Amino acid sequence: MNSLYLDMAGTKCIWGTLDPFFEGGPVLGRTVANVAFLDELLRTDPFDEYHFFLPGRRALTPLQGHLEKSAPQLLEENRVRLMLREDLPGMLDKTDYHCFHLSDCITSQPFLARMRNALSARIFPITGLIHSLSYAGYPKAFLQHLWPGTTRRDAIVCTSEAGRIAVEGFFGQLRRGFGIGEETHPAPKLARIPLAVDTTAYAPGGGDADGPLRVLVFGRISHYSKMDLVPVVRALHRLVTDGLDPHTVELVLAGWADPADPILDTLTHLAANAGIAMSVTLKPDEARKRELFGKADVFVSVADNPQETFGITLAEAGAFGLPVVASDYDGYRDIVVHGETGFLVPTMGPPSTPEVDLAAPLNFDNHYHLALAQATAVDVPALAEALGRLIRDPGLRRAMGAAGRERIERHFAWPVVIKRYLALWDELWREPVEAGPLRDIAHPLAPEYGRIFGHYPSRTLEDGTMLVAGRTGEAFYRNRDFPNLYAGLKDAIDLETVRRLVFFARTPVDSATLIRKVSDTAPQREATQVRNHILWALKQDILQTAE
Repeated sequence: MNSLYLDMAGTKCIWGTLDPFFEGGPVLGRTVANVAFLDELLRTDPFDEYHFFLPGRRALTPLQGHLEKSAPQLLEENRVRLMLREDLPGMLDKTDYHCFHLSDCITSQPFLARMRNALSARIFPITGLIHSLSYAGYPKAFLQHLWPGTTRRDAIVCTSEAGRIAVEGFFGQLRRGFGIGEETHPAPKLARIPLAVDTTAYAPGGGDADGPLRVLVFGRISHYSKMDLVPVVRALHRLVTDGLDPHTVELVLAGWADPADPILDTLTHLAANAGIAMSVTLKPDEARKRELFGKADVFVSVADNPQETFGITLAEAGAFGLPVVASDYDGYRDIVVHGETGFLVPTMGPPSTPEVDLAAPLNFDNHYHLALAQATAVDVPALAEALGRLIRDPGLRRAMGAAGRERIERHFAWPVVIKRYLALWDELWREPVEAGPLRDIAHPLAPEYGRIFGHYPSRTLEDGTMLVAGRTGEAFYRNRDFPNLYAGLKDAIDLETVRRLVFFARTPVDSATLIRKVSDTAPQREATQVRNHILWALKQDILQTAE
């Protein structure tokens, strides 16, 4: 093990998660960043063990296959454990974790905090990452974070300053709308750590001296979910009308597009009308992607859509030593240093969006994202000026590309970013937390099924309920019958505990006494667990009421 630090309790230092990080499927920014984070974490190897609690075997099997290729030694040493979510309560009860990190902060983070508060001896840090933030249902997701059980050791990792301000905006809106105070309903800490790229895999390519100057756009080719590329074509058309020889420049579009979307036809016709050569490469694999970046001279990305939060393709372009022309928008301004590693092109948007705000929760995501994007203008004359300067000046391209590469190595390389995560988890441990008051705080958005649906059965199991071994129970105790135990209950129901129930219920006994006797002989079983075993035993005719 290449441990960077020891756990403060002197025990094993264990990292946990609920997510596979490796998802497979389309190569998108989020999926690329998640798997790269996982690979670099395991390569750095700062922990004794890595525990994954996955929602099902459909997630477990692909992750197992990926780890066999990327971290075979850790698997051989049994330092990576792949478990299912049903294993989580028991592991939290008996394991000291250093931290849990989730691949997004939207789905599970507050409910994991609730389980940690109730079961874990130590209140370990829980962190989760932001990705796209602009979906209409996300206020509900951020409302989950505002509850009395949030601690100073819980943090949302924002990949950009723009993303951090947006999350603050969600919390501010929710506090105003629901009258939620910070003292009674605290929010997680907002930490800022960027995404990163593998700078050892990406290196400057030097362009293609024999061909035209290539202006590369790489990413989702979508005007409703990423960026409208019409301004790029219009800017190049401006340069042509100002004297640029169109045969000296090629616009290269690469990435993912909906085959039914007419946007590619629109861009093709506009480029043809301007006399600009344009090529399109859809769904490039990693090798083709490196070839495209290696032959490019300038990278362009004019995001105008709030779905974009960071902009990992800009970091990739910098790693390839390309000067970047980007819209002055969202997390792009964290990556590009205007005038040094490229140019940031001004953008303009509306001061408010009342018509979209009303309609978005009732519409499909692409409808309101398109409306928001089309109300965000990229300054086309400024875009043309930035492109023109780089097209005309090879020395400027080389200088900005070299500066971009140096900046990515210093701030956006995975080893650098992993160190920032390790520092964050240590920093969160230093936050004071009192565990006692947290133990019984329920999360208001997690249904209390017993209270809400307790009136459905005709009666409930009370302390005075008299019980006795049933016929199946007597046969089970003598190994003459075996109860049916479904796969999903194999960790929840312990047959040895059931045998104890039968033994102590050979003569009628009230449930409170039965629970106490079983708990005394099996101290690892809490009263609630024994009660659930009693109800299951009643269902299986192992016990029966004696009234």
